[in-house]
Amino acid sequence: MDYRGRWALVTGASAGIGAEFARQLARAGAHVALTARRQTRLDELAAELRRKHGVETRAIAADLSDPAAPDEVLRTLNSDAIAVDILINNAGYGLPGRFENTPWSAHRDFLEVMTSSYAHFVRLVLPGMKERGFGRIVQVSSVAGLVPGSAGHTMYGATKAFLISFSQSLAAESEGTGIHVSALCPGFTYSEFHDVNGTRALVSKLPKYMFQRAEPVVEGALRAVEKNHVVYVPGAWNKFVVWLMKVLPRSLAAAMVKRQSKGFRKQ
Repeated sequence: MDYRGRWALVTGASAGIGAEFARQLARAGAHVALTARRQTRLDELAAELRRKHGVETRAIAADLSDPAAPDEVLRTLNSDAIAVDILINNAGYGLPGRFENTPWSAHRDFLEVMTSSYAHFVRLVLPGMKERGFGRIVQVSSVAGLVPGSAGHTMYGATKAFLISFSQSLAAESEGTGIHVSALCPGFTYSEFHDVNGTRALVSKLPKYMFQRAEPVVEGALRAVEKNHVVYVPGAWNKFVVWLMKVLPRSLAAAMVKRQSKGFRKQ
């Protein structure tokens, strides 16, 4: 992959999969705009990318639970005449516990970050990509979007399923334009995700073979979007789980997820 001279925008870039996307894109020559809530983390990563790869960077702190945030991020980039050719929609988190135990304001913010901000960023950058005849859009979904829903983290799987369907529609609409769209569907990946939502103790009991490192997940995702592979599931274990959920009767698959989710979903 050679992205020299192109600008990439990575949301949720301060840690985990987002930070790894930024590193691998910079290694491939892309200039990188980073956005997340933690300015200090963004500044540190931006400095690392400039030092190691000699690329240009921008670090823009933004809270994507604010509906105006995507417009503000793009306004900042536009003021520097930066055109986004690569969009990595990665921002996200989980709300542990049962639906009724969390106030609606938290659910509303969750939906804004996990669905609306993704669609908003795509709407902002897609016209320019079409004009230039080049675009790469990776939306970080999850295996959770490909299996039946479970108790706890009630809307997490639903938002990830939205991203898969959204990506498929975007890919169909973008055929022949030079724009590739891919939904990345990882399973458990070593990151801060489970520390932030308070489920680290639960998931630490899971077998090690269920976890992947961010590096191969991201490497595979970038290869997949270059190949115009619309739904990409990394890792043999994750592929097996998705296959199994497809071939089992829906009721049996749902019962299996219900039973197993107690080991990794805070309820």
